[in-house]
Amino acid sequence: MKATNKKISGAMPPVMILCGGKGTRLRDVTELLPKPMVPIGEQPILWHIMKSYAAFGCKRFILCLGYKREVFVDYFMNYHLRTSDATITLGHSPKIKFHEKVPEGDWEVTLAGTGLETGTGGRVFQAAKYLKPTDREFFLTYGDGVADVDIAELLKTHRAAGREITVSAVHPAARFGEMVTEGDRIVRFEEKPAVAQGYINGGFMVVSRGFLKKFLTDDPQMFFERDPMQKAAEAGEMTIYRHEGFWQCMDTSREYQLLNELWKSGNAPWTRCWK
Repeated sequence: MKATNKKISGAMPPVMILCGGKGTRLRDVTELLPKPMVPIGEQPILWHIMKSYAAFGCKRFILCLGYKREVFVDYFMNYHLRTSDATITLGHSPKIKFHEKVPEGDWEVTLAGTGLETGTGGRVFQAAKYLKPTDREFFLTYGDGVADVDIAELLKTHRAAGREITVSAVHPAARFGEMVTEGDRIVRFEEKPAVAQGYINGGFMVVSRGFLKKFLTDDPQMFFERDPMQKAAEAGEMTIYRHEGFWQCMDTSREYQLLNELWKSGNAPWTRCWK
């Protein structure tokens, strides 16, 4: 898939990424690292997700943190040191001279602590305080999946529909629940079927500010995928964006190996929009 048009008038909305879970199904890797920080190549999968949004002009990121929050803090606080040669002058007045500019130098990353056991809905509700008054919508995604979604088209679809939330729909294996659609509207969710016939939520979403007031509360146990999304669907406030290109989550060791093999091949499908 090649992005059809990366141009959106005005500044792109911020990107909120859910990074607080424990990733128990990838336990052999996530004992040491939170799942969004598990590497594909030399960089965590979170970086790959952020690069995909940045390719379409997104500069602001809000990370909803919980499990092993300190790993994210360390990574971003030392990002320049990790990616550039540096000369460090020791002593009572230490200095650091970086010898290269980092391509991600214009990123603004907010590290939002949203609690260790907080549900995804509770995390979004808490992190929403970092939205600016001028943000009429924001992107929302998970920190464990990559895709070659055309972010510009996703946003255009959302704005054209005029509903509170737009969800990217993908065709995966049948181990997830499915979304039932009517035209461009999502009407309900089904439990896991034996065979995947339809779509699941691919995790690349656009959420309007109105969604926060209509469907979220300050309940820290609220899961975004349950009552909020279900009620939005029932109210006719959810739009589907069908993505027929590449999508892959990293839930298991096999998927972790697959994504790393694709990266090593030099032709990782999710990087097509980076060029």
